Amino acid sequence: MKMMKNRLLLTLIILYSWSGFAQKAQYQGNKAPLAPLKYIELPLGAVKPQGWLRQQLEVMKKGATGHLDEYFPKIQNDNGWLGGKGDAWEETPYWLDGAVPLAYLLEDKALTLKVQKYIDWTLSTQRSNGFFGPLTNEEREGKPISSCEQGADWWPRMVMLKVLQQYYTATKDTRVIPFMTKYFHYQLQSIKACPLNKWTDWARARGGDNIMSAYWLYNQTGDKSLLELADILYQQTTPWTQYMAERNWVMQASANQTGESWMDRHAVNVGMGIKLPAIYYQSQKTDYYLKAMSQGWKDIMTLHGLPHGMFSGDEDLHGNEPSQGVELCAIVETMFSLENVLGITGDPMYAQALERMTYNALPTQTTDDYISRQYFQTANQVEVRRGTYDFSLPFYRGMNNVFGPYAGYTCCTSNMHQGWTKFVSHLWYATPQNGLASLLYGPSSIKAKVGNGIEVYINESTNYPFEDQINFELQSAQAVTFPWEFRIPEWCQEATISINGKEFQKGKASEIVKIQRQWQPGDKVTLHFPSEVRTSVWAHNSRVVEKGPLVYALKIEEEWNKKEIKEEGTFYEILPKSPWNFGIPTSVAEKPSKFLQVSSKGMPQGYVWNAQNAPIEIKLSAKQIPAWVINNDGVARIPVTTRDGFYQGAVDSKEQTITLIPYGCSKLRVVAFPLIK
Repeated sequence: MKMMKNRLLLTLIILYSWSGFAQKAQYQGNKAPLAPLKYIELPLGAVKPQGWLRQQLEVMKKGATGHLDEYFPKIQNDNGWLGGKGDAWEETPYWLDGAVPLAYLLEDKALTLKVQKYIDWTLSTQRSNGFFGPLTNEEREGKPISSCEQGADWWPRMVMLKVLQQYYTATKDTRVIPFMTKYFHYQLQSIKACPLNKWTDWARARGGDNIMSAYWLYNQTGDKSLLELADILYQQTTPWTQYMAERNWVMQASANQTGESWMDRHAVNVGMGIKLPAIYYQSQKTDYYLKAMSQGWKDIMTLHGLPHGMFSGDEDLHGNEPSQGVELCAIVETMFSLENVLGITGDPMYAQALERMTYNALPTQTTDDYISRQYFQTANQVEVRRGTYDFSLPFYRGMNNVFGPYAGYTCCTSNMHQGWTKFVSHLWYATPQNGLASLLYGPSSIKAKVGNGIEVYINESTNYPFEDQINFELQSAQAVTFPWEFRIPEWCQEATISINGKEFQKGKASEIVKIQRQWQPGDKVTLHFPSEVRTSVWAHNSRVVEKGPLVYALKIEEEWNKKEIKEEGTFYEILPKSPWNFGIPTSVAEKPSKFLQVSSKGMPQGYVWNAQNAPIEIKLSAKQIPAWVINNDGVARIPVTTRDGFYQGAVDSKEQTITLIPYGCSKLRVVAFPLIK
């Protein structure tokens, strides 16, 4: 009898285990033969912004993202993506790549209707052979498209495919999958006769985005011709994997700024291209691709990385001097790349990099109303004005550093909208075990299916990155068992995870903690990430103050001057009204916790990223360096240092107390300080 009971118990255990493994996947991951994803992207709208993040998206809706088609001539006038003779290239798809997710994240009816007409026109005007998009010159002359030779650049279609993917996950519009299938069949039939670089090199540099969309559709349909297409596209795309694996490219990009191969140094291309090794790894499944991705990213950041977490790019990769520029397009495209690489690899290094650039580099480059933006920001930015600066693309117009709707090239006017929206959508991922993963942190909520298909709602309440605590509350109709994963940031030496007010587990830096349990309705999880103020070393032994995910910059009083030029429209220059040329004493840099005072002012209502709203300030003693001045080209280069990394010129004898604020709250700043004895 006892033996029979034991056998029955064993049978029940086996059946229970089998049923767990046989659970239906709640979200579509990779189909074989593609390598399984470590984390799975959730449908658009599953994650919603809350708190200050929702306020940021509301500002975007009231600003350029919600109204760009009403005043930006390229999109407003006779738009090619609505059948007109206007913009027929990248700028309308760029705008939609941010406006579509914004509409669904905010559940805004007006914006949803606005973007729908572009989607409807695109879906309803596909040609019989599968080609889509604005009318070609031949079509305007009444000639049918009989071959790919009469088509047009592949590149803007890559962007529109990303738009349609997001739209489909939010709506399940039945037109999208047949539309994309027909287009990719056309591309497969055409791609050898009309390769990626037939019309422009932009498509060749950015072919990874095309491959990514083909893999996405394969996971929806299982059509293996898409894998064949992806292999051909990979061969025609700039060899980013080889560049990142062999390492010579990243060094040459810094050492030799010649006119040759500038497209391979172009920072937006680099930001898009860096994900190619991870994307193609999915079909090849060899460590070579993951190693190329990891080594390449580290090399780029070592040679070209800047304190705010982004690599230089003005427009080309341009070394690690804090006086070099960064293009706004490069930031948002690199963010999108890392969001996808994180899902493929599961490596927390990419989550750390993504948070750093999002919470530091991204907010500073747009105005409070989200209408004006800089083409290039600089890390040590002590003035904003017309000029050539030390950019690899100095631009005869001198408009690269000012704030304006159309400063520099207008690609950023259209492309900046995807940064915050896609970041919000990737705060959470699903796991292959029908669980959830909190890999990036910010005020948000999620509604998702877990376990055997039970729907849960989780609210994430926090002022992160301005505070160290994150609170989750789970609601569901019943108890549900699923794994929940949490990333511990690399700057947190020991995290505490509490459940319902009781300490449950510790976590170490860069660890991903998985908690598998039966979760009850009303369960509360609290993450505590203690952070210490610290300093890091950058170009010329300069020092940067950091705490948590934020880097801190000198608060400089600003004088905003509104200007207008007929050819450029309205723009803003910003001049300093307080001293900025400070050096940090060695004692402060070596023992920051002893000499730096951190104070929290709390989050104001209606938070936007500016100096007045900065929730945290750090005060320290510093000395002015009289000889550190702005050069004739508008650049405040780090003063000359000796081989031991110290500035040994004259400094003021008097110490002054200076105030640092989060980098993202600044417009004028010094973030990388010379070290003085």
